[in-house]
Amino acid sequence: MTVHFIGAGPGAGDLITVRGRDLLSRCPVCLYAGSIVSRELLAHCPKDARIIDTAPMTLDQIEIEFVSAHAAGLDVSRLHSGDLSVYSALAEQLRRLKRRAIPYTLTPGVPAFAATAAALGCELTVPEVAQSVVLTRMPGRASRMPESERLATFAQTRATLAIHLAISAIDAIVTELIPYYGADCPAAVVVRASWPEERVLRGTLGNIAALVSAEPIERTALVLVGRALAAEDFRESALYDPSYRRRFREGNGAREGT
Repeated sequence: MTVHFIGAGPGAGDLITVRGRDLLSRCPVCLYAGSIVSRELLAHCPKDARIIDTAPMTLDQIEIEFVSAHAAGLDVSRLHSGDLSVYSALAEQLRRLKRRAIPYTLTPGVPAFAATAAALGCELTVPEVAQSVVLTRMPGRASRMPESERLATFAQTRATLAIHLAISAIDAIVTELIPYYGADCPAAVVVRASWPEERVLRGTLGNIAALVSAEPIERTALVLVGRALAAEDFRESALYDPSYRRRFREGNGAREGT
């Protein structure tokens, strides 16, 4: 018996990996976060699978389901939204599985920030504009932020910021970031990226709070800030320049792959 943690992607039913889909189809038990995971994905589960919505459950109750499945020798698919590597509450579940010697696997998924960039139709790293992306969040009830991970600290880098769980703090975000990025810096909010009801708000740090106020957003939104979001006049990467020598292409205009 194995518990298979699967990144369910940002929302769209077809944004799950082939491996994740195949694991879903083989597991007789499926635990999924019903508040943020599309039910469309459950169509991949076996017809007689035991399907459990963990949205109203505590960690203790989730652990009981793992233990029961383990005792019965039943594989479990555990669906988490986005990718498992960030803001998934994965670590605390793995710790309990390790204590009980219950085996598990991890299958990554499409992260929310990637789906958000796709919705905006842009790259988050642009040559000589931004070469780093900071994934962070605002303080909330679920967990505090470490003192060293303040938004203003990250802002000093001028990197592209992908701020999770932050829509209710948009005014604070703007106040903290304008001194570092400027009021004219591009900013965007994408609501439920890749879902049928996806919404995109584009603006600047100077007006993004007003745009959000005009279109109330309760949750499941990502805030992106940075010059890369609207970069136009930038130097092209040398990667595909004819004079750039690399393993698969000689310089001086030689054909790529030769």
